[in-house]
Parts: sequence; C-alpha cells; structure tokens
Amino acid sequence: MTTPVNMQLDPKAIEILSKVTTATLTTILLKKGLRNVWLRGTKPLKAGQPRLVGRAFTLRFVPAREDLATPESWASPISTRAAIEDMPEGCIAVVDSMGVTDAGIFGDILCARMGKRGVAALITDGVVRDVAGVLATGLPVWCSGAAAPPSVAGLTFVAWQQPIGCGGVAVFPGDVVVVDDDGAVLIPAAYLDEMLTLAPEQERLEGWIMEQVEQGASLPGLYPPNAENKARYQADMAKKV
Repeated sequence: MTTPVNMQLDPKAIEILSKVTTATLTTILLKKGLRNVWLRGTKPLKAGQPRLVGRAFTLRFVPAREDLATPESWASPISTRAAIEDMPEGCIAVVDSMGVTDAGIFGDILCARMGKRGVAALITDGVVRDVAGVLATGLPVWCSGAAAPPSVAGLTFVAWQQPIGCGGVAVFPGDVVVVDDDGAVLIPAAYLDEMLTLAPEQERLEGWIMEQVEQGASLPGLYPPNAENKARYQADMAKKV
C-alpha cells in the first residue's frame, strides 16, 4: 500500500481549480457524460472553509466484524494510523465509511496528525467524533456529521490507496477532488487537463451571464446563450484582453 508517484498535484492546477465552484465542475462533467461525481453526504463540518483541491488518497472501511473491529486493531499494520503515515502532503483523504453515521471514523488525535503531515482535507460519507477537538486541529473536514462511538463500533478498516466508493461515487487513488460549501466533487484523473481549460472558461461565461441578468436581461437565449449572445460574450471578452 504505497503512495503512487502521481499524488502530487501541480500547483498551477490547484490555483486554477480553487477558483472554480463545484457546481460549475458538475455542469462541465455532465456535458462530458459523467453524471455521478458529487459525493453524497459530504458537508463542511465548519462553515466558511475555503475551496480546496487535491489528489484523492483513499481509505476503505467494511461492516464491523467482531473478531476484527476491536480497539486492539488500532495497533495493527493495517490500520487508520498506518494509513495516515502514508499520506503525502497536499492530498485529500477520501474515506469510504459506507454511509455509517453511528461510528466516528476519525477523532481529534488522528486529525491532528493528518494536519501535521500537511493533508489538505478529510472527506467522508460517514461521521467524525470529538468534534470540538477536530475543529481545534484546523484540518478542514467534509462529512455527514458527528457521533461519539469509535469506528470499531460499526466499521472495520481494511485498506488504503485502493479504489473505493464514497458517497455513491467511484474514487480511485490519484483522482482529483474539489470541495467547497456545496460538498465534494470528483474529477477523474484522465479528465484533469481538459477541466483545467474548460472550467475557467465556464466560470467566465457564467459571470458574464450574471452581469446580463443583473442588467435586466431575460433568460431565454441567454442561459444557455444562443449564437447572438455567444457573439456578444466573445466581443466583451476580447475587450478585456
């Protein structure tokens, strides 16, 4: 379970995507035929967290089995503790918690260690525990809420850096994740370069459309733009070059 060499995301890609909303990303990916990219149940634990971008570092839980899901398992070579020590700086930890909401997968100590390792964020379709302590660590978290019981009360940790399902979305190690107030969106690694071109252009177009709406323009032919409005948009953008 080693970290792939492609886990480091280019700083320019982070700069570009950090200015693009997850709503815009889902629209563009939909046009590419990708409908299932929004990770259900991933809500910001704290309001006002910044938009973040990073490669997905995956972790996987399965249902609890009494002989495996024990406090003693935390010292196993296959444990969340071991997985955290394999997380590269700048990654986003994406955890398949199977949507379980009555067992907190990580608490304050584990989140503090992730922060020390430079992990950008924790994303899960499950919940965390020790919420006050987790918030105090400063690690940005997107999850489904909080629960006091530990992970082994409802889950068994089995692997990291393998394909997972999180919030009903297939996530592979090295895919790109963008998170903001609307939740987490997955960009398959193979689509990254194309998104770096299309996403900023979509944001510019929608910004221009909003300006037209604020000036009183009606929506038919504007959103989406017809040929006439596309020409107007291109002319306005040319003036700004």
